[in-house]
Amino acid sequence: MNYEKIFSQNKEEKIKGRYITLDDIEPILMKLNSNNQLQVIGKSVQENPIYSYQIGTGKTKILLWSQMHGNESTTTKALIDFLNFLNNKSELANQLLESFAFYSIPMLNPDGAKLYTRENANKVDLNRDSQNLTQPESRILRKIYEEFKPDYCFNLHDQRTIFGVGDTGKPATVSFLSPSYNEERELNANRIKAINVIAGMNDVLQKYIPGQVGRFDDGFNINCIGDTFQSMGTPTILFEAGHFQDDYEREVTRKFIFFALLSGFIAIYENVIVEERIDDYMHISQNNPNFFDFVYRNIKINYDGSEIITNFAAQYKEELINNKIFFNAFIVKIGDLEDNFGHYEFDAKEKMYTDSDNNIPNLNQKADFYLEKDIEVVNGLVKL
Repeated sequence: MNYEKIFSQNKEEKIKGRYITLDDIEPILMKLNSNNQLQVIGKSVQENPIYSYQIGTGKTKILLWSQMHGNESTTTKALIDFLNFLNNKSELANQLLESFAFYSIPMLNPDGAKLYTRENANKVDLNRDSQNLTQPESRILRKIYEEFKPDYCFNLHDQRTIFGVGDTGKPATVSFLSPSYNEERELNANRIKAINVIAGMNDVLQKYIPGQVGRFDDGFNINCIGDTFQSMGTPTILFEAGHFQDDYEREVTRKFIFFALLSGFIAIYENVIVEERIDDYMHISQNNPNFFDFVYRNIKINYDGSEIITNFAAQYKEELINNKIFFNAFIVKIGDLEDNFGHYEFDAKEKMYTDSDNNIPNLNQKADFYLEKDIEVVNGLVKL
């Protein structure tokens, strides 16, 4: 199957980048609303509408939700692309629509999306509110879950650039998890169903991003929505959209999330998930927080009159300014980086560090400096 071609034919060109708000997706959803598939299922803290989009007449019911965390927009883009695909009247789309009933919530947290924050407008992490249900957005999702009674849940998120695949030095571009349903992290029939789907998606992704698929930690937390739904008996799959090389806008990762969605539903449709694939799932390396956006090695600094060679790392801080995301690099670690990797690495070969302040790198300092005064680094990047 030509996943690349299918994606290119259905990619929604009107949305791109990291800052995706309700204003961006609302007109697209309205355009897709050809047969009353679009409904307002509730309001956010700030009274913004929360939409559902339902399509398909099949027996297998799929519940998908994205942007539970407002600043995690990659899966929202991929979900919109997938909705475009379901509406394209192709033979494959029609087969899936006859087999599945899709209930999607493209943006559960529109307030957080507007503010570009993880939390909602009350500064509550909705993914820690699945038991207390203190927030309107949490209650809406639970209500839909109880009414729709899904056969599978797809919990769609982004993850930070700090995650790599084990100790391979490769970024975790896409990560999955079949959440635990109890403290013991035991396997039951429902969790294995989710595991089997993940194994099928991994088979496809390895053809495109070999070694860049990770497995998220399965420590049990009943306050997390995936753990809750898994414990309530529904096979649940956590998606984490991560970093691909030089793709801070996550437009490439968006494509691979689309591949994962489509291949996952094909696996269920073709019933290739009946075979237990626990070993295949467990062989997906766990995520390891061993990456920085920038790593600088073998830097010479003058420290109290003595010249020493050290390393340091910088990380982007994403800042919303005038409705645009800016990536500003700050120094976050100095010293031993032996077990760490950088999405961008630079070997200074013992060149002397200088800056406009005190000529010594400090934590939380903007990553603007010179090496021997002939190499300039601006916002983390070496200017050549």
